[in-house]
Amino acid sequence: MSGLIDTSAPGTLPLSHDWIAARIPHSGDMCLLNSIKDWSASHILCDATSHRLPNNPLRLQNQLGSVCGVEYAAQAMAVHGALIAPADDTHPRIGYLVSIRNTQIEVPRLDNIKADLQIHATCLSANEHNLMYEFKIMADQQTLLSGRAAVVLNTV
Repeated sequence: MSGLIDTSAPGTLPLSHDWIAARIPHSGDMCLLNSIKDWSASHILCDATSHRLPNNPLRLQNQLGSVCGVEYAAQAMAVHGALIAPADDTHPRIGYLVSIRNTQIEVPRLDNIKADLQIHATCLSANEHNLMYEFKIMADQQTLLSGRAAVVLNTV
């Protein structure tokens, strides 16, 4: 933790792209989230504008398919883990996305969505080794993609 922002109290804001990039395994263009808008011990709300960028690393044939929203949700879950980790945690735990279920894709593409994305993730259950999140990607109050994700934590 950088110590620049007190993350000990849920809801502490703002948390920027740079703050996020320093705490998840992805950097550069692969860090897709713009900022954290709200968070608590059980949920996080992030926003993103990278879906409109022509250099988005997830684009294929100049399009960003909606299924790529799962990566946006996974990054929100990862940064949520960083936010709720104990302040004295010197060895952050790595999470591995192992399952996506109940996925509902409402639009075929994300790159043509003009509004910023809102990425919602809620932790439904957690124990020492596993997490279950529900996620939803929205824009202009329209759900674009939703589902559930299972994460396994390393035990080191």
